[in-house]
Amino acid sequence: MVNAILLIMIAYLIGSFSAAIVVCYGMNLPDPRTLGSGNPGATNVLRHGGKKAALFTFLLDVAKGVVAVLLTKWLIYEQMIATPLAPVELLAGVTLAVFLGHLYPIFFKFQGGKGVATFFGAITALVWQVGVTALATWLIIAVLLRYSSLAALSSAFLTPIYMVLFAQPTEYVILTILLSLLIFWRHRSNIRNLWSGTEGKIGSKST
Repeated sequence: MVNAILLIMIAYLIGSFSAAIVVCYGMNLPDPRTLGSGNPGATNVLRHGGKKAALFTFLLDVAKGVVAVLLTKWLIYEQMIATPLAPVELLAGVTLAVFLGHLYPIFFKFQGGKGVATFFGAITALVWQVGVTALATWLIIAVLLRYSSLAALSSAFLTPIYMVLFAQPTEYVILTILLSLLIFWRHRSNIRNLWSGTEGKIGSKST
């Protein structure tokens, strides 16, 4: 039997794997924390490391969320978890943990990314309809307006609403509200740039 607290800690450690830093190191690129926005995420890697590095970063960050949530679902299905928590409560806790691991990774001095890719991965593994809808929202706004940050903020804002529309448990609605607030907090400099008209567009070399 796996202890629920241990599982949540494992989810945090999975989230703490910083794909941007590892990918850039493996491809002999500068540490993304030292370039541009300083954010170890796919968008900053795209601007300073190219499409291939950015794609690897994005996929690995998505995979973190998927692995943590699907592992928990499998352990619940196999009845291998010792916990007084309801399954939805445990899954919400694991989703929050892997997301916080990405934002504040213990392996990299708590200097993490903004959480968007891991958010998509975890939410898609949690409720695939909501995850796919949120990702579609990001894609539409990103393609039309070419602002990655605006697309992320819009998706984050709408995800709790999607949870309600797809009749998901209250725990998941509360979870996504919390995750969305954290995404807004991590994007506060982008919000200022969007407001002032200085935010860099997708594909640009600006910060």
